[in-house]
Amino acid sequence: MRNLEEIANRIQYKLDEKDAVREVAIKSSRAIIRISTGIVHSIHRKEDVKEALAEAKDEVHRLRSLLEDHPDIWNSGLVEDAMAEMAEASILLAIVENEELPDPEELNITSTSYLLGLADVIGELRRFALEALRKDKTDEAVKYLDMMEDLFLILMRFDYPDAIVPIRRKQDIARSLLEKTRGEVAVAVTSKRLQEKLEDFRRDLDSSKS
Repeated sequence: MRNLEEIANRIQYKLDEKDAVREVAIKSSRAIIRISTGIVHSIHRKEDVKEALAEAKDEVHRLRSLLEDHPDIWNSGLVEDAMAEMAEASILLAIVENEELPDPEELNITSTSYLLGLADVIGELRRFALEALRKDKTDEAVKYLDMMEDLFLILMRFDYPDAIVPIRRKQDIARSLLEKTRGEVAVAVTSKRLQEKLEDFRRDLDSSKS
């Protein structure tokens, strides 16, 4: 047992290092979530987000470098949540600006995080659709509904156990949001068509009177 103290010291050193890295990762992940959430809100307000997105990407790059030797922390829930938030913000911006979607490698995140972020984009597109309906822009609402449909079909391809990718809950939420939006857009479209027919009827009536 002469080397017991030496073994214990080495183990303690490694665990102290991992604990310190974990604390930094927690702070970094929270910063990424905060920045990404702000980006999504700014996109809805039609504000410029390129600087904030660059900041989020830089933070992700630093975090990935920090965790290069700690894959267990990199794949932990908090870090994955942060990556998903950044993916959501990046994908939503690309959709709004009609650009090619960024891929996971470009964002420097895991494929799992990317899928989780992609699922959350469906909820943000619903917000755009509802805002379009509020402004009586049914064509625009239909466009966002079509996007939601496209994303949902892709999302449902990933039928894996939660141990592989924890996406089933988000799939259920996306399905519910899609069904609600589909119904609301259908009502709005039908109402608009009816209104247009009534207006045509009134014009024809006025024309016949004159």
